[in-house]
Amino acid sequence: MEWGQGHYERVAAQLLPAAEVVVKRAAIDPAERVVDVGCGTGNAALLAAERGAPVTGVDPAQRLLDVAAAEASERGLDATFVVGEAASIPMPDATADVVLSAFGATFAPDPGAATDEMVRVLAPDGRMLLAAWIPEGAISRAVRLNRQTISEILEQPPAAPPFPWHERDALSELFEPHGLAVVIEEHEISFTAPSAQELGSWASTRRPTRTRRPSG
Repeated sequence: MEWGQGHYERVAAQLLPAAEVVVKRAAIDPAERVVDVGCGTGNAALLAAERGAPVTGVDPAQRLLDVAAAEASERGLDATFVVGEAASIPMPDATADVVLSAFGATFAPDPGAATDEMVRVLAPDGRMLLAAWIPEGAISRAVRLNRQTISEILEQPPAAPPFPWHERDALSELFEPHGLAVVIEEHEISFTAPSAQELGSWASTRRPTRTRRPSG
């Protein structure tokens, strides 16, 4: 899916509460350098910049970066936005005191490569906070049913399950070799739409549910 196409801003507005939780739990100090991986239109990056920290937002979609940069400029925030991916962050080693990702990193095709790269830019005494979907709830079930139906219609084998970013053991395998302990919290997030049809259409391409925050 190309996140830069369409009207992702509507999706970002629904996801803002999750970014607020991530940034609040990060307890960012104004002197700390922050990187937001998969920043989209800047939900977490802008919230972090509001706390006085210098922020760099990274995302593969230039259009979304332009939206975030315009918002930062209008609000006079110290935030810059650059093209990159979770597995290819255009920053030097150990330059971030805090690495954030409000769902963006979980879409990385190679979780191991994304983890290695996020750790690379993290300072030795830094911390990382991620938000990920939990595969439970009515919307997630609808998404799985939608994918199953499409596979059956196209007579294709079902897609492999995504990496379980919500599971402690899976996260420990990724992060503990880098010296990061994993802590998980569970939160709820609600989604609204003018009609059930529109909500179903929104869910057919995304997987919203409750969120967990692994941190180290």
